[in-house]
Amino acid sequence: MTVTTSAPARPSLEGRARAIAADLDAWVGRVRLNTGERWYERLHQDDDHEVWLISWLPGQTTGFHDHGGSRGAFAVALGTLREHDLTAERDLAPGEAREFGPGYVHEVHNGSAAPAVSVHVYSPPLSTMNRYELTDHGLVKLVEETAEQW
Repeated sequence: MTVTTSAPARPSLEGRARAIAADLDAWVGRVRLNTGERWYERLHQDDDHEVWLISWLPGQTTGFHDHGGSRGAFAVALGTLREHDLTAERDLAPGEAREFGPGYVHEVHNGSAAPAVSVHVYSPPLSTMNRYELTDHGLVKLVEETAEQW
């Protein structure tokens, strides 16, 4: 008789983002607040995925963008963030997360009066991101950024 065992399933990107966001002791000392723009630091990168930590002061935003051919997820660790995709806007509180596929276009911003921190996971690691402007006629692509630019 042959017994087949399989490796335990890897957590989803959303599950990874939530787990890291919940482990404040692992990253809270690294967070910086930057009045000029969002602060970010890559916490991990391998061939499969990468993890970013981002802090947001009130009013800071990503603008509309996608993540090229990468899937992704982000989880709010501290504060609240608002996500706006092309169909809806939603507020996300600590512990809440969003997962999305390649080509997903959204904007994330801190519309609150307090700082926020989020954890982002992408698979495969980001190689390009496209930035857009939302007009009355739809999305207009502004620029494609490559990994060398961030």
